[in-house]
Amino acid sequence: MIGYPPSEAARRSGFSLDTLRYYEKIGLLSDVARTSGGRRVFTDEDLSWLGLFRCLRDTGMPIAEMCRYAERVEEQMRLLQHQYDHLREKIRYYDTLA
Repeated sequence: MIGYPPSEAARRSGFSLDTLRYYEKIGLLSDVARTSGGRRVFTDEDLSWLGLFRCLRDTGMPIAEMCRYAERVEEQMRLLQHQYDHLREKIRYYDTLA
């Protein structure tokens, strides 16, 4: 996992450090990793989310709507992961029959 300090995440995303902290505080950007010393470390996935948030914000979408959008995306990802796991189980089962 590649980790970026907050200053680098801010530079890459175009958001200020205050905005990054705010997005984390309100739960828009969730589960930001921390070092053993407690410093935030942003991942490539975090930067992808920030890129999406930048696009949504540029369209004028309110933050409350951005939060709802992110929740729906995360729920859809969980559903897809569940279906993927289910299909993998079926493949393993059918492989044992062959």
